[in-house]
Amino acid sequence: MTEENGVGFGALLRQLRLDASLTIEALAEASGVSGRGIGDLERGRRATPQRGTVAALANGLNLREAERERLLAAARIGRNPRQSPADVRAFPRGIDDFVGREQELAQLTGLAGQAALGRSQVVAVSGPPGTGKTTLALHAARELADRFPDGQLVLDLRGMDDDPPLPAELMLRVLKAVGVADRDLAKAGSQGHPGLYRQALAGRRCLIVLDNARDEAQVRPLLPSAGGAMVLITSRRMLTGLEDVERLPIGELSPSEAAVFLTGVIGKDRAGTDPDALSEVALRCAYLPLALRVAGNWLATRTGWTVRRLADRLALQERRLDTLAAGDVRVSAAFDLSYRQLTPDAARLFRFLALVDGPDASVAIGAQLTGQEYFDVEDTLEELVETGLLGSDRDRYRLHDLLKLYARGRLEAEDSEETAEAARGALHRWLLETAVVAGRWFEPDYGAPPATWQGTVDLSTADHARQWLRTESINWLAAFRSAAHEQDHAGVVELADALHWFSDQWIFWGHWPEVSATAAASAQALGDPLLEATHLNLHAWALLICEGRHHASMERSAQALEAARRAGDLAQQAWAHSYTAWALSHLGEYSAAAPHNREAAELFDAAGDMHGTLHAMCSHADTLLRAGRHEESIAEHLRTLAFLDQAGDSIEPHSAAFNRTNVQTSIGQAQTRLRNWAKAADHLRIAVDLARASANPGLESRALIHLAEALQAGGHREQARESYVQCVRLGESGNPEHVVTARERLAELDHS
Repeated sequence: MTEENGVGFGALLRQLRLDASLTIEALAEASGVSGRGIGDLERGRRATPQRGTVAALANGLNLREAERERLLAAARIGRNPRQSPADVRAFPRGIDDFVGREQELAQLTGLAGQAALGRSQVVAVSGPPGTGKTTLALHAARELADRFPDGQLVLDLRGMDDDPPLPAELMLRVLKAVGVADRDLAKAGSQGHPGLYRQALAGRRCLIVLDNARDEAQVRPLLPSAGGAMVLITSRRMLTGLEDVERLPIGELSPSEAAVFLTGVIGKDRAGTDPDALSEVALRCAYLPLALRVAGNWLATRTGWTVRRLADRLALQERRLDTLAAGDVRVSAAFDLSYRQLTPDAARLFRFLALVDGPDASVAIGAQLTGQEYFDVEDTLEELVETGLLGSDRDRYRLHDLLKLYARGRLEAEDSEETAEAARGALHRWLLETAVVAGRWFEPDYGAPPATWQGTVDLSTADHARQWLRTESINWLAAFRSAAHEQDHAGVVELADALHWFSDQWIFWGHWPEVSATAAASAQALGDPLLEATHLNLHAWALLICEGRHHASMERSAQALEAARRAGDLAQQAWAHSYTAWALSHLGEYSAAAPHNREAAELFDAAGDMHGTLHAMCSHADTLLRAGRHEESIAEHLRTLAFLDQAGDSIEPHSAAFNRTNVQTSIGQAQTRLRNWAKAADHLRIAVDLARASANPGLESRALIHLAEALQAGGHREQARESYVQCVRLGESGNPEHVVTARERLAELDHS
């Protein structure tokens, strides 16, 4: 059973009129029914019309037989609310183009089976505006209709209205819809309606959709306590106060589902002309069903437009929300309804979250943006989550892409440019300061934050510092770029310098070449040759290790050597020679690399730089390995391990772990080439364990790929497969080259 009397009939009439692309005036002229009368019907201000008026409207709309009968059925329900609910099977339009949600539908089907056994089921479907909560509920209700022979009822709770219906009013509608006589209602009185309601549902196997609920108080009295009824509640709020309910949060569609959705709206032929443009439209809609529907309708009503033209229009961020409007349906209007219900603090934080550069934020970031106390901000963020305007994943909070554009628009409309810039500046300063303190954990002579440091995040251990730097990388990188843009050269150099040793912990992040190049330019602007040499050397390292640009790396190390000589700094001269030797070794020019390695070792020794000496020893041993001098390489690597043991605490712990891992990996490689498979595997397993213990996925991927090779060569096929699998699982955190190789080797094993 579907409530299409009053508001239901009016909504159906309006939808049919819009589908026919008719204004009220045009329908009035075509049907002979007054425009005012049509308007009153659509708004629910006038009682359901008689059959002759409905027929005239159907003729004016030029309805097909099925739609005509649907409109007439809605009118009959309105005139006779006691009609047997089981006789009505119509549902509102908008569910025929349903796409995806297979997992959710499977869950609902399972719960419907429980209801059939006599156990009432209540499901709360929640999600941000425009995710298709109502569509999912209606589609599920139609699919499950045969399991509920006593009927189906759809109630619009108008939760976003300023004055939504009260529970007593809604309860009365249900009681009338299920056929409770007026005399029984009058006899029970309003105080007795809850008892009648429970009794009525307990004796019926029916499905009730409570659409667009405002809050728990509105729906709690409508939930059955016994019987075989099933209730689907849709709400933008999570309704966390409800007990004994199944929760079904939904979000955007997948990229493939979004493409199917758009194709269904505009047709296969048109969608197939430019599939790349179709994918871009879906992406710009952030895979949000409401936005996809608006975009599809835009194209469907503008046959002269290509899909590419709309994709290019949506690419303009400042116009995207304005573009996502079709007739009286606007994506931003759906957001407005939720935004206007926020408390002032929540609305302000929502707007300021648009200033966050990365995809998500922490409570600490919210505190920096607003100046609120930490726990107050946490409460405010949870309010935004509860209202569906913010997603959460453990301690991270994320604005949907379109909601972020909407928040930016509200920020520009409600806050001055000076206010926004002050908030952004405060956030960026905090990000840079915190990144410096976190990075210093991995730098010799620093370690833990000083006792005077008062931070809002926990950096009490190196693991916490590492996690913060990785989690907030997009945000502090944006602050770094902002500092460079504002020519804060000292701030740029300080951050890059603080992250120098941390870069070994996250080698394949992807942005070290940018960080080091920016810092080198700032150092040159400061006119300090020592800083210039330092950051030119760091750029040489990044070009060599992160991008494999050997010749470009040598150009930078040559520039670093010249600057270090001007500064009279032996250590930076040594690093320049060491990076030059490293690049030459990668290029196979081992004879040319040797004198640079010797010069680096002598300069490091003269400068008393033990970390540099350690690096020079490793570099020399690796050059021997690349040159095919495997036994000599093993001997040099064992000498390096002895040096590490003797140096003890003189070597920064993370640097010691980094180099021990590399040494064990290189020994394993050399033993593999000597065909000593068992010895190779032993060293490589040690390397894997060391890399994992120090949370270094870049080194772990290197050790795993060589371990797999040694195991495979030694005839241990399944063990090799497991090592390849572990390497693949590291994903983007590992060395991209090794991860790709692992995938290829797994494919070969599967086909051999």
